[in-house]
Amino acid sequence: MNDVHSDREPMPESTLNEETVVAFREALRTSKHIVVVAGAGLSAASGIPTFRDGGGMWRSLDATALATPEAFQGNPSLVWQFYHYRRTRALQAKPNAAHEILAKFSVPQYLRKVAPAAKSFHLVTQNVDGLSVHALQSLTSRLAPDTPENAIPADRRRPPLVFPNSILEMHGRICDVQCTSCHYRQEDLCDPLCPALGAADASFQDYHDAGSKEVNIPEEQLPRCPACGALARPGVVWFGEKPYHLDEINSIVYKADMCLVIGTSSTVRPASTYAYRVQRHGGKVAVFNLDPSEKDERADFVFKGRCETILPELFPELSQ
Repeated sequence: MNDVHSDREPMPESTLNEETVVAFREALRTSKHIVVVAGAGLSAASGIPTFRDGGGMWRSLDATALATPEAFQGNPSLVWQFYHYRRTRALQAKPNAAHEILAKFSVPQYLRKVAPAAKSFHLVTQNVDGLSVHALQSLTSRLAPDTPENAIPADRRRPPLVFPNSILEMHGRICDVQCTSCHYRQEDLCDPLCPALGAADASFQDYHDAGSKEVNIPEEQLPRCPACGALARPGVVWFGEKPYHLDEINSIVYKADMCLVIGTSSTVRPASTYAYRVQRHGGKVAVFNLDPSEKDERADFVFKGRCETILPELFPELSQ
């Protein structure tokens, strides 16, 4: 099933308020430590439905109820089929214009064009699709010099191409496979991960069918750990589990003087608290959202619309 279209209806081009743009760009120019907090809206234009909307994502089942350790323990077959669907969408998706702009924020030579005072940049993403990492890898592969770094004398080496550890995937990665018994965790891009998931997938007419037509896969036929043979699980953070990189993210937020909130409803803790914490210690907050909430309106700058449209308009020098 190659159901990788965007589920959102076409919208007119966004119209940016010139006064807000000027004020935001000036604040960004003087910012030293910039953090972006990104959510599902960042990837919607790439064909990844937001987790809580209908979006064709197993409408007959509550998707949030499947993303728990308890759901996996009670019915690993059903949960694996749900995540097989999500993996397929992620593997077929490509980064959009918003991912590409943010990838350039990770590269000092580009970020200096819009934030010349910046000393650090970090993207904290709640998304598990890997598209932000793919966009940055694609960009750096085009920028990387042909000469190996270790072949250049130390006194002639250039500054790092990318800010260190610039992308933090706090909710894990959909294409990681994690053992339920040992410490094995590794990316696996096979699709399907196992024959049984592929066979179940082939029996469905569409993904609504997939959420309403039950196919029971024996546990021994589900993905297994290649290290110890135990049952494997998707390598994502489920509701009730602790996100990754929390100590590092807390340090980043503590020193940030500019926070961009992009494509997230800011309802899931702890990510929902980061912008407020930046604002509380004197930093600025800019929100980019299709439907800004009442809470979003407390930000210093609010841009309503699709981030894949707004970011290229806002940063034309990074859209080349």
